[in-house]
Amino acid sequence: MTPDKDKRSFGIYRAFVPLALVLLLFGLAANPPAQDRQALRWYKGNTHTHTINSDGDSTPDEVVRWYRERGYNFLVLSDHNYLTEVDGLNAVLGAANKFILIKGEEVTDEFQKKPIHINGLNVKEVVEPQRGDSVTATIQNNVNAIRRVEGVPHVNHPNFHWAMGANDLKSVKNLRLFEIYNGHPQVNNLGGGGMPGLEAMWDDILSAGMALYGIAVDDAHVFKIPWDKTKSTPGHGWVMVRAARLGTNEILQSLERGDFYASTGVTLQDYQADNKEIRITIAETSQSKYTVQFVGRGGKVLQEVTANPATYAFKGDEFYVRAKVIESNGKAAWTQPVFLNKQ
Repeated sequence: MTPDKDKRSFGIYRAFVPLALVLLLFGLAANPPAQDRQALRWYKGNTHTHTINSDGDSTPDEVVRWYRERGYNFLVLSDHNYLTEVDGLNAVLGAANKFILIKGEEVTDEFQKKPIHINGLNVKEVVEPQRGDSVTATIQNNVNAIRRVEGVPHVNHPNFHWAMGANDLKSVKNLRLFEIYNGHPQVNNLGGGGMPGLEAMWDDILSAGMALYGIAVDDAHVFKIPWDKTKSTPGHGWVMVRAARLGTNEILQSLERGDFYASTGVTLQDYQADNKEIRITIAETSQSKYTVQFVGRGGKVLQEVTANPATYAFKGDEFYVRAKVIESNGKAAWTQPVFLNKQ
């Protein structure tokens, strides 16, 4: 089943059917039978990091051990235009249903000196930069090349050197993943100087009807001096993926259908949606307070609540709804958009 046609566990649909049918289908997808829900687990992972095979400061073994020893369940090594083989690392450090490595590459291209970087998850071979006659064409050509070798593409740090905007991404085909948070200290996540931040860019793209899922990543390069906050150190952003088991195919399928949330430190105990509401249960810590914003078309905050669980009742005219959980010390989590109808 292609990404444009499959049902999304987090409620992402292409929104080309009546609201009642969308919500019916969404309720079935988001609320499987109890025995199926019990079989699903959350897996923590990072899809963007670097080693000495490109511009990182540590060996693949050292990088993998950093993540494994800190409770991550999966990791993608994504060196620039280099594909690190992971079979040997998996043989030594992998553990069934505890930790796996997934092959990856950061396809590193440019257009008119703007860096166009697209990660390819589980690509079967190295993907060379494809070039293009515009920013959009360069993105599309690299996405297509990643798909040809059975990889899953995601767009990296759009505001790095202000390389790409919402309009550059709206017409890209076969793309489902987009970094709304990147842990590198020089990628302009928040925007500035009249340029939108990544969340505003995301809402612009979603408001145009493109189903795009937001991921958080490390983009770590520096492991030797992890205390230096001016460097691209690890442990800043990750995804929590819901799947039946910890396998490469299962993780990538869940990412492609939006069955995950992105985080910089907030943990969700559960996320569910049916034909009436979205319901988010936060795994609270005693020293923190939490605010949940339910966001709709144009980035409008539809509702803000401090209750846990936090719920949002669909009204039917929102077009899409996503949620952001904000922790009192600045950490956050983002759920994926639920498309309701097209107007």
